[in-house]
This record gives sequence, structure tokens and C-alpha cells, in this order.
Amino acid sequence: MDLSDPKDLASLLEAFLLASGRPLSLERLGELFEEAERPSSAQLKKALEVLEKSCKGRAFELKEVASGYRLQVRQRFSPWVGRLWEERPQRYSRALLETLALIAYRQPITRGEIEDIRGVAVNSQIVKTLQEREWIRVVGHRDVPGRPAMFATTRQFLDHFNLKNLDELPPLAVLREMEPELHPMLDDEDAAVPIALQARADEVADEPQAPLREQTSFRSLLAELDGMEQGLKTDFDDLLEAEEETSADEPRGDEPAQ
Repeated sequence: MDLSDPKDLASLLEAFLLASGRPLSLERLGELFEEAERPSSAQLKKALEVLEKSCKGRAFELKEVASGYRLQVRQRFSPWVGRLWEERPQRYSRALLETLALIAYRQPITRGEIEDIRGVAVNSQIVKTLQEREWIRVVGHRDVPGRPAMFATTRQFLDHFNLKNLDELPPLAVLREMEPELHPMLDDEDAAVPIALQARADEVADEPQAPLREQTSFRSLLAELDGMEQGLKTDFDDLLEAEEETSADEPRGDEPAQ
């Protein structure tokens, strides 16, 4: 095999991606070669372009997501391919999707802020489910009484929803068009949700919500988020560093405060 030939290299990368079963970054792909034969980043990118073109007209495609590159079945085949699995995935509830949408479009955000916008308490099981799936993480604590945790999305969230970065999130105007009419929200498993979002759903454990006051509709929720899409914060390392510095400055239990 001539690794200097983009076609041969593309075939090898295809084998890597098929065997991996998960996204592989450009750096990880390079690590799979011996140092003497390792292609440059430019060669790898060229080979990936060749591989992408070779997928045209086939049932699968090369997709770049947050964690790297992966080969995946094209979405139009999902209704049939899904029959390979005997157990049908559970549907995501409207409550979970709305909570996830708020975190994605308004991150970092606290649980209390989510409740203020939705008009109902956030079920603890929803937060637990999102964290267990590694779709959200705590990126710091709001500097207010109680120091509530601030949530943001993760790379796994982007990977699952076929996104390379947060800039690829659909505009809120598009999501509003998916809500055909204004109607009361229900927090049970049978509540209707936007088709494009529900198509991605595969599992969730959720409990009924206890309303605090009259809930807003999904359309109203999106309208409130509108205008917040620009300048979305994506790097929260500064928040985590500030948390660590604050913790380091605080006296330990066995040390008197100065």
C-alpha cells in the first residue's frame, strides 16, 4: 500500500473509521501510523476528502462532528435501519427537550433560570438523564446566594446531534416553524414534540412535572431565546479555573481564617 497515494490512504482511513465505531480526530488518526510512515495533516485531510467523495451515491457518508470524523448511515435510511434493533428506543419527553434546548442556546445556565423560563420545576431525573448521557456538564457556579451550578453542553452532545460545533445549531426561527400551533404543554411521554428533534430521540427516563405556574408554549420559549444566538459562549475553562482558585483561597476546616 502506497500511503503517499490519497486513494490508498483514503481506503486505510475508511478501515480505521469502520473498525473504530466512534469518531476519530485528525490527531488520533495520525497516531495510528508508525512515525516513519505517518502522513502529514495535509495528506490526511486530502485523503478524507477523497473518502468523502467516494461515499457519494452510497448508503453511508463521512461526517465530521465535534470529536472528529466518522462513517455513518445516511439519515434517510434510518426508518429501515432502525428495524435491526428489536427494542424501540424510548421517546424523549417535551420537558427534557425543552430543558436541553435552553441549555444549548443559553449556556451557561442554572436550573433556576431554566425554571423561570419554562414556568415549571425541572425534574431532577431530567438533569440526571442528561448528565448520564454526558450531554451536559457543570462548568461553574453562579456567584449568587446558594451558588447554583451552571450547565453547558458537551462534545458528546454535539456528536449525538451530528454537529461539529454550536454554530451549527439550527436557528431558532427554524425550530419555531416546527411548532404548528400554540397549545398547552404536557410533560408526559406521549406529548408531541417537534419532528426534527424527536427523530433523534432514543431513550429517557422522565417523571411528571409539578407545575409552579402556567407553563409557556414551546413557541413562546423559543421566542424568548431568540436574539441570544449571537456570541454564544463555548469555552468554559475560565469558569472552572476561577472555581479552583476560589477553592484554593478558602481556609480549610482545620485552619483559622485570616
